[in-house]
Amino acid sequence: MAYVPVPKDFSKIKTKLALNLTKRQIICFSLAGICGVPVYLLTKAGLGTDVAATLMIIVMLPFFFFAMYEKDGFPAEKILLHIIRQKFLRPGIRVYRSQNLYDRIIEYDKLEKEGAWLEKKAKEAREARNPFHFLKKADRKNKKQKTGLTKEEKKRLKELRMIKAENQKKRKPFTAQDTIPYKKIYKDGICRTDDNYYSKMVQFYDINYQLAQNDDKAAIFENYCEFLNSFDSSVEVQITFLNQQVNFDEYAKNIDIPEQDDCFNDIRKEYSDMLKMQLSKGNNGLVKTKYITFSIKADNLRNAKSRLERIEASVLNNFKVMGAMAEPLNGVERLKILHDVMNMDTKESFHFHYGMVAKTGLQTKDFIAPTGFDFRNDSYFRMGQTFGCVSYLQITSPELTDKLLADLLDLEENLIINMHLRPIDPKAAIKSLKSTLSNIQKMKIEEQKKAVRSGYDMDIIPTDISTYGEDVEGLLNEIQSRNEKLFELTFLLLNTADNKRKLDNIVYQTAGIAQKYNCNIRRLQYQQEQGLVASLPLGMNQTGIQRIMTTTSTAIFVPFTTQELFQGGEALYYGLNALSNNLIMVDRKRLKTPNGLILGTPGSGKSFATKKRNSQCFPDYRR
Repeated sequence: MAYVPVPKDFSKIKTKLALNLTKRQIICFSLAGICGVPVYLLTKAGLGTDVAATLMIIVMLPFFFFAMYEKDGFPAEKILLHIIRQKFLRPGIRVYRSQNLYDRIIEYDKLEKEGAWLEKKAKEAREARNPFHFLKKADRKNKKQKTGLTKEEKKRLKELRMIKAENQKKRKPFTAQDTIPYKKIYKDGICRTDDNYYSKMVQFYDINYQLAQNDDKAAIFENYCEFLNSFDSSVEVQITFLNQQVNFDEYAKNIDIPEQDDCFNDIRKEYSDMLKMQLSKGNNGLVKTKYITFSIKADNLRNAKSRLERIEASVLNNFKVMGAMAEPLNGVERLKILHDVMNMDTKESFHFHYGMVAKTGLQTKDFIAPTGFDFRNDSYFRMGQTFGCVSYLQITSPELTDKLLADLLDLEENLIINMHLRPIDPKAAIKSLKSTLSNIQKMKIEEQKKAVRSGYDMDIIPTDISTYGEDVEGLLNEIQSRNEKLFELTFLLLNTADNKRKLDNIVYQTAGIAQKYNCNIRRLQYQQEQGLVASLPLGMNQTGIQRIMTTTSTAIFVPFTTQELFQGGEALYYGLNALSNNLIMVDRKRLKTPNGLILGTPGSGKSFATKKRNSQCFPDYRR
């Protein structure tokens, strides 16, 4: 088990300007004095000193609150903004409502023609009233025929102008489709999430890391560190781990042996029942997939495509070095992932091709959106009939192990883990650390001056100042002398369940795993919608929660556990995976090397295992 040190959370270090107060506190206390003192002076004569002082304190309390209160790294005004946005500015319930693209075009064209006619008529009326307007000969004949707009026409023109202005504005999400934040997903898999942001997605497969020898683990870890360092500060990375339950009956069909016209159907049924019993021991009903999404900022699709293709080639090559298979995803495959995430309650199969957009007039969001969203609660949401909750991992441990992510992924429940990584430019990182170190040294000098004035030893200073100073110096030395980068890490967990009670139990179970490694799981308060958007593999993170990590401490979340072997078709049963306890069903003809070698000590059952392999071909002799 590998351990790596984790840098302290330097966001807790505040720059003190004067009187041991931060800039924020000085501003808020000044505003409190400006508002509170006049209230006291104006009401002292009429209400008395005690009442006036009480009123002054009441007026000043909000400013004191904004100056001192902070939760989860957010100041009071940001928390208030989250509450207002979630409760008042954005609708809580958003239902599925599709709108045909062709109907919208016809309606928009009709409104444009009507608005152009009214605008032209209004312009002619203004010109007719202009005393300096020189009419043409043809206009003089029709001057009496030109009249201004009627009252109804003026009202309609005003409505059309409002409709046009609303269409140009960024609309609030009133429907389930509006909640899905991307603009367009192209056929080649490029997704435009914002006007100038584009992303691409790669699926990678597992390798045997947890069961590997220590030397092999160290090699994989070093290669993964180099992989993370390959991203520059202009690329944002999202690593997604998707654990989803599938229909057990459908999954069991892969190991079901059909009956045949002979007298051995009892043997086939007994063998199938044995395989189903072994299947129920593991979590083969839980499909685990892993993806990496990288997004960049570009002026247009052409520039974004060329750069994303270069990044994709680098990503595929790095996974090849680590021994993991990887493949890029096209637009249909990305849409299928979004559909499966947002329609867990129905478990419907996804049927879509891009020809259906032109044929039906619907948008891609209409094929993947759930029946509705409900964001009225501050700590959970509903997606169709599914209850969901987004939490984040609060890293409080001084060191982390590579078992934390593996234990979270071993949960036999629906779980989506996302790690958003934003590399920080090395120059900017060094500048920021030097500034933080200067602030700590300034605070240390102030404490020493205070100690001398109070008459005790100047070496006695608060422990946090000394420990933070040492950590910043060590981190600065690592970045300057070793191949280390700084990353802004956001670690999100999306739990889903059929009902609220089960959801709370799953969240509690997840929090217990994190506490085993001295970390905490905190729910996103009043930010469940932003958390859901950040949990979709689109490369978007609007939660505002980041944790500064080094390359080594980020790479300790190694995305590999154990390689599963569960093939359909003419696969044979070879036992259970020693780590995940899942079935091993393999068709050796489909492997790179179909040869097999059975090793064991004398009497361990080598001959019996060989006979068992041969006997498996008998129940279904078509194999």
